[in-house]
Amino acid sequence: MKRDKFKRLISFFLAMILLVILTAAFAFVWYKYYSDTIILPYYRRGNWVLIGIYCILIWLFFKAYGGFKLGYLKKTDMLYSQLISVFCADFISYFLISLIGRDFMRISPMIMLTLADFGIIALWTLLTGKIYFLIYPPRKLIILYGSHEAASLVLKMSRRVDKYMICESVSINENPDKIRELIMKYEGVIICDIPAGQRNDYLKFCFENSIRSYIAPKISDIIIRGADNIRLFDTPLLLCRNYGLDFEQRLLKRIFDIVFSLIALIILSPIMLISAIAIKIYDGGPVFYKQKRLTINGKQFNIYKFRSMIVNAEKTGTPQLASYHDPRITPIGRFLRKVRLDELPQLLNILKGEMSVVGPRPERPELTELYKHEMPEFEFRLKVKAGLTGYAQVTGVYDTSPYDKLKMDLMYIENYSFRMDLQIILMTIKTMLFPPESNAESGDGLFSETTERKEDEK
Repeated sequence: MKRDKFKRLISFFLAMILLVILTAAFAFVWYKYYSDTIILPYYRRGNWVLIGIYCILIWLFFKAYGGFKLGYLKKTDMLYSQLISVFCADFISYFLISLIGRDFMRISPMIMLTLADFGIIALWTLLTGKIYFLIYPPRKLIILYGSHEAASLVLKMSRRVDKYMICESVSINENPDKIRELIMKYEGVIICDIPAGQRNDYLKFCFENSIRSYIAPKISDIIIRGADNIRLFDTPLLLCRNYGLDFEQRLLKRIFDIVFSLIALIILSPIMLISAIAIKIYDGGPVFYKQKRLTINGKQFNIYKFRSMIVNAEKTGTPQLASYHDPRITPIGRFLRKVRLDELPQLLNILKGEMSVVGPRPERPELTELYKHEMPEFEFRLKVKAGLTGYAQVTGVYDTSPYDKLKMDLMYIENYSFRMDLQIILMTIKTMLFPPESNAESGDGLFSETTERKEDEK
């Protein structure tokens, strides 16, 4: 517990070491290959400003991709986040240098810098991972459960052996005194799928005894987390507005959607043309695929996708979810799905105002009705426009359950900000380049659904 007080300081110190090394590497390349070759060489302050801009770029991209989350992300996720951050910073810096030099400058020094940065990052990730593990070994935890549904959470946490060590489990039906005695033996407790009243009692007990608590939130918890803190005279209140985004947020989001979709359509038009030609040549069928989906307030619209399955894939007339090795998917379609290119025509849906760049993924009306039978709260995600990508897509995996995706969609709605949209867009690029591991080998484009509800809302 004493060491925990210095965790952020240690993480910050190690991150600053990496930031200084990467900035020093850029400074070396700048002074050696570029500073004297530009038309009007800088004096000292000009050079310092450019190096400072590079340092800020690295920091911003690291912040957006989670490159500073030492001990929180897995080593591979940390590595991927930092690699893509450095690549983006070096890419922008090259064009900035060319702009200063009023011509396209030599690119080979920046390529060498990027490769050197990759090596530095790999070495830093390896060394700091070992240092962090020595200082902060896995926490010994106990899980307090109410049903067998807790098993899936235990399985996920057990994959992070570098962070969590689940030593014991206890049912909520056990004697309360025994439960408290067991909790006191460990560094933390995982509280999941238990009735709200009992959960509150044990949460207060953990707070009183300074015991770390990991809580699987209910839908109501997520709504409350998005509330505003107000007070009536000397009485604190939580205000849940419960109407989605306000007018200013919707206006800014719509302007961004129009600008983003227009620019993306222009830039990606060659890729979209090649994809369309490949689909047509393969089997001669239609290039695009239209399907009814739901967006804000339950409005139906036709979503556009590049066709990735055989013609008449649902000839039975019954909605069928795609599996990872679905035989209906064509070879061309499998590639398009893998790199997410089948979703690009939805830029037209965004331009038409039916979708947004970021938001909950649109679901089919039939499947929405099916999900509502098991979780009536599923319609809550329709308080905002459906999105090309979303919080659930960059934080979940292919086979994340519909209930967990619903929670993540509500987290996005209740904590919306324009900055969050930008971060999700950047994280989407990372997800496309480095797809996350699935809980099982199944998926459907940028989203997949199962009909298992994770816990009972009590």
